[in-house]
Amino acid sequence: MELKDRIKQKADELYRRYGIKSVTMDEIASQMGVSKKTIYHCFSDKNELVDAVIGDMLGYNRDYCINSRVNAHNAVHEVYLAIDSLQATFDNMNPGILFDIERNYPATYKKFKEFKYDFLFDIMKKNIERGKKEELYREDMNSDIIAKTRLECMMIPFNEDLFPRNQFPMVFLHQQLIEFFLYGMVTPKGYKLITKYQKERTGNKQTKTNAQ
Repeated sequence: MELKDRIKQKADELYRRYGIKSVTMDEIASQMGVSKKTIYHCFSDKNELVDAVIGDMLGYNRDYCINSRVNAHNAVHEVYLAIDSLQATFDNMNPGILFDIERNYPATYKKFKEFKYDFLFDIMKKNIERGKKEELYREDMNSDIIAKTRLECMMIPFNEDLFPRNQFPMVFLHQQLIEFFLYGMVTPKGYKLITKYQKERTGNKQTKTNAQ
């Protein structure tokens, strides 16, 4: 792995654990066992490093969403594949990251907003339209309204006043909110698929636990 990638990996690890604001370039260098000069040789300042780390995170999620859409057997399955992506993205993430970006890194936050309101909105709307065609989602729903509402609800787990991190893991919160929407959207046919995928996920977790 190249030095630049190792720096991003360590920064990503520390940002997830402690939030962006509290992690200095000195801390990253110390954790890696290199000089701060080495860090600045690869990234001109913290702004550039934060932008690179968040850019990689958004890129990973973009690719995962596209692959999920292509590989999913149906619209409900696509949503459950997305939940698996959330596991990788938000597991052990400090909820303050998003607010750190919004307050202190406007260029990076602009990229996040474009990802959210352009790419994610389009993915969610297409999923709703797909579900309608497959008769898994209710036909009477307004796709734009539901997709936009889902987008905003995605931000709720980042509010630590509502959901303290030590009580509500982010992955669990996101899954609860997604399934809340699913139950409101599905037809009886879609409801059966929710039950099916929930049982499959429970079985997979039990298998992993037993294997350990």
